[in-house]
Amino acid sequence: LGVTGGEEDGVDNTDIDSSRLYTQPEEVFYAYEQLSQVENGAFTCAASFGNVHGVYAPGNVDLQPKILMNSQAYIKEKIGSDSDKPMKFVFHGGSGSDVSDIQEAIGYG
Repeated sequence: LGVTGGEEDGVDNTDIDSSRLYTQPEEVFYAYEQLSQVENGAFTCAASFGNVHGVYAPGNVDLQPKILMNSQAYIKEKIGSDSDKPMKFVFHGGSGSDVSDIQEAIGYG
């Protein structure tokens, strides 16, 4: 959901409006709601939280893993879940990311 910055497969998003690099919890919840309607469905979500493709030196990527945490909390509240991680996330585009940011993101599901 959202846009992964950088360049991959000939698609260049380096000049994209930076606000599009950060998915909002409401957007993640909408995807959760829609995909949950698939009978016996299993799904993951690649939410944008500042992740990029390409070669980036450490320190040039502004990951915001808290977006994943906030999305989990939002979904949990909306559906009344007992789970702290009702959505399964995938991390797409980790170039130039700080290891601690990656670890934090993994911790949010």
